[in-house]
Amino acid sequence: MSTPNAPVTDEVTAPRSNLFRTMNFSTRFWISLVLVAGVVLLGLAGLVYPTGSGEKVGSLYDAPGNGLILGTDNFGHDVLAVLMAGTRTSLIIGLVAGLIATLIGVTVGLVAGFVGGWIEELLMGITNVVLAIPSIIVLILISISLPQSSIWSLAVVIGITAWPWTARAVRAQASSVATREHIDVARLSGARLPSILLVDVLPYILSYAVMAFVLQVSGAILAESALSMLGLGPSGTDSLGTQLHWALAFQAVASGAWWAFLPPTIVLTLVSFGFLLLQASLDEVFNPRLRRGKKKQMKAAAARRAKEAAALAAATPSAASGSAVPTGPGGAA
Repeated sequence: MSTPNAPVTDEVTAPRSNLFRTMNFSTRFWISLVLVAGVVLLGLAGLVYPTGSGEKVGSLYDAPGNGLILGTDNFGHDVLAVLMAGTRTSLIIGLVAGLIATLIGVTVGLVAGFVGGWIEELLMGITNVVLAIPSIIVLILISISLPQSSIWSLAVVIGITAWPWTARAVRAQASSVATREHIDVARLSGARLPSILLVDVLPYILSYAVMAFVLQVSGAILAESALSMLGLGPSGTDSLGTQLHWALAFQAVASGAWWAFLPPTIVLTLVSFGFLLLQASLDEVFNPRLRRGKKKQMKAAAARRAKEAAALAAATPSAASGSAVPTGPGGAA
């Protein structure tokens, strides 16, 4: 007689799901993460570098060597120390400006797409007007009007001019979410508009907000470099654009001092490429249709369906011939 409470010895433990496989991080994601992390580490390394960015260690455009990995710039400063400090400044400006632009764009897009009506027309009208004005002109005019440009003021200026395209993208997604059933349930339950926007709408567009933030950071760093190259960058602070500005002003290109302009150009290229690649890889993570192995799975499914159809077509004639019933001369079976 079997024992009802006998222990089960053949119990199979369910395999644990791999978080990285579930998130579908592609090779492009890891490459972009390495690039961005390398630039961030370069900026942080300036905090422990023995030579300060404002410390004079040589003369005009000393070539690399004698303990100076990248030589000196037009002021006799260590180019590597200036590059580290400039990378850190550009990253700070990019992060702050990207955060401001993303917050403004997501807020405007959420309200316009969900509320609709004249509020949507008003907000999208303002957005279209801001889009019609070249942002670089607005940045130059505002930067000139400031009595003294600092890191934070420049980040705010860049942030308040870079939000419109984020607002348009978020508005389209919010309009789609506003027609779903759970929104009607939230309204019937008595939830207020801020609660609906934050709890019931924002989670559905959070992936777009993350990707928009990544692009905003990259665009803000490039915008700061453009302003700094024109001499409108942060006062008394090193940045990648400021380093290029002084290299062009003292004709580093004509004199062949490649170490004065090539390192900041390479860092800017890596920053831009790294963030753009990170945005594309995040799109694969958030969008199921673009995830890793999706095309291979679709091809395998198509091949399996073709094989099943061929087997079914081969079995149909034999089944039809086997089901035929012979009849006699009188029509009787």
